Amino acid sequence: MRLMNLKPGRQVAFYLAALPFVLLLAAYLAGSGMRLAENPTDKLLPALSSMAQAVKHMGFEIDARTGSNLMLTDTLASLGRLGAALAISTVAALLLSIAVGLLPAATALLAPFINVVSIVPPLALLPILFIVMGLGENSKIGLIVIGTLPCIIRDLTMKVQELPREQLIKAQTLGASTWQVALRVVLPQLLPRLLDSLRLQLGPAWLFLIAAEAIASDSGLGYRIFLVRRYLAMDVIIPYVIWITLLAFLMDAGLRLLQRKAFPWFAAVRAA
Repeated sequence: MRLMNLKPGRQVAFYLAALPFVLLLAAYLAGSGMRLAENPTDKLLPALSSMAQAVKHMGFEIDARTGSNLMLTDTLASLGRLGAALAISTVAALLLSIAVGLLPAATALLAPFINVVSIVPPLALLPILFIVMGLGENSKIGLIVIGTLPCIIRDLTMKVQELPREQLIKAQTLGASTWQVALRVVLPQLLPRLLDSLRLQLGPAWLFLIAAEAIASDSGLGYRIFLVRRYLAMDVIIPYVIWITLLAFLMDAGLRLLQRKAFPWFAAVRAA
């Protein structure tokens, strides 16, 4: 039997999925043990006990200087910026992609501009955003929107253009206006694909968020990581990186669950 036809069972699939994480943890523990054996004050690969103590202080104790829970404050600040930016990108991308994908005039007007903007490195625009919009929340949210919106628009526009032409013709034959075609034919088929596009943009969105917070901010997960790096506080940095990864994973899982529950027909078509 060919390897491409060998499908592991549920239990084997679980073990295979866990194996890379186990190997990574084992490699870290081995490296940390060797470095700490040579130098007990080594900060590069701290022991798990040191990271647990840092998590206890950052996540479960009130900071004496600020009077707040640092990890909770940073998490809420970052998620607020990320949520606002993705909400703006979602609404704008949905409207623009339908227009560009459905209306020839909008395609001629906006498609070239969107294609050019989508290949501009967003981080190169960060100094401009700080100058124009200041160092507050608007520039950070603006960076995420600029980094994610053009890519989502391009992806959704291609999805609109891939819709069977017969559907659009039949809708018009039955008397549907352009507005009705957009709402009754295009939009229902575009929404589940929008969730896919959002999932693909979660990684870049987090990247832009961390970069903006690292340069100019007084709160946020990226701000904290770059604040403590000057002290080589890997016992704080590593748990924060793990926490960011967990948050991103939960967001991705939430979007997958929403897609499966809200659009079961789409999952069935994909499985087929």
